[in-house]
Amino acid sequence: MTDVTLAPLRIGILEGDDIGGEIVPAAVDIARAAAELHGASIDWRPLAIGAPALATHGHTLPPETLAALETLDGWILGPIGHRAYPKLPNAINPHPILCKKFNLFANVRPTRSYPGIGCLHQGVDLVIVRENNEGFQPDRNMVAGSGEFRPTDEVTLSVRVTTRTGSRRVARAAFELARQRPNKHLTYVHKDTVFKLSCGMFVEECKKLAVEYPEVRVDDVIVDTFAMRLVRDPQSFDVVVTTNMFGDILSDEAAGLVGGLGMAPGLCIGDGDVAMAQATHGSAPDIAGKGIANPYAMIESTRMMFEWLGHSRGNDGAVKMGASMSRATTAALGDAQARTGDICGSGNTASFTQAVLRNLSL
Repeated sequence: MTDVTLAPLRIGILEGDDIGGEIVPAAVDIARAAAELHGASIDWRPLAIGAPALATHGHTLPPETLAALETLDGWILGPIGHRAYPKLPNAINPHPILCKKFNLFANVRPTRSYPGIGCLHQGVDLVIVRENNEGFQPDRNMVAGSGEFRPTDEVTLSVRVTTRTGSRRVARAAFELARQRPNKHLTYVHKDTVFKLSCGMFVEECKKLAVEYPEVRVDDVIVDTFAMRLVRDPQSFDVVVTTNMFGDILSDEAAGLVGGLGMAPGLCIGDGDVAMAQATHGSAPDIAGKGIANPYAMIESTRMMFEWLGHSRGNDGAVKMGASMSRATTAALGDAQARTGDICGSGNTASFTQAVLRNLSL
């Protein structure tokens, strides 16, 4: 049992938009059951965000939600359908604001193949660590204003921001992860043949850090070559670190190899204060309310969060929660009647959730 003297982990529940109202409760139900199984104390805090928050609070990221997040150890963020938000000042995409405010500079995105679910390759087990707070994304690379602007009707400029600090800290997060994995292999992906200064700076910082991790085998691949090799031989990669936009695109490509975005979890981390569980996929409004959304990515993102918090805070119960959730989801994926249709199953959101819950005690 967990040491009862440990303070409860304070975890926010932010369902987000569309299918978020279906998959986030599934992940929470499983995490609650795992916590009970291992005696872990969790203080759950439901909070408003996204389109529902705009309707009830007049803001997609209400100030009271932001204030509450500052008191938490972590939170589960459901998918955000910001493309459908009305053109209003308070209808903003919360994700980049949360990443910047809480210094969540590393987006950890694992890709793993499972038998029977329609994977293009078997034996895939890699993690893409994506820089989260700079790069070409104009909604997060400036303190004020936007990195994309149109000085005349004929000209649009997009500014890419690369810093030594940003490059070094995401590379270190990837090196730390690589040395904990069996293969101890890290690949940094870039395009310094074209972006000689920006990607060049990222490469320089990766090379500097490699000296501090002699146990890690390090190589580098140009981004377009990596995109091709990811399709042909994804098993040759272990931990991959890259800049923001490259990581965003490549992690979606990786998900396509192992069953789609429903199999694409993610965890946003920084210097150790908080963690944010956030699946890679969007809010899928076309299937919202039908009960058929694949909850795996949200469940696995939540599992990653508890495992990370358990290690960072010395909370053995949270670590055991993560281990139980991992075994249970793997077992549930082996049940074709429980799996959702996108991964060669005949089940739905509820059947997969129940299968995970049944297997938690394994």
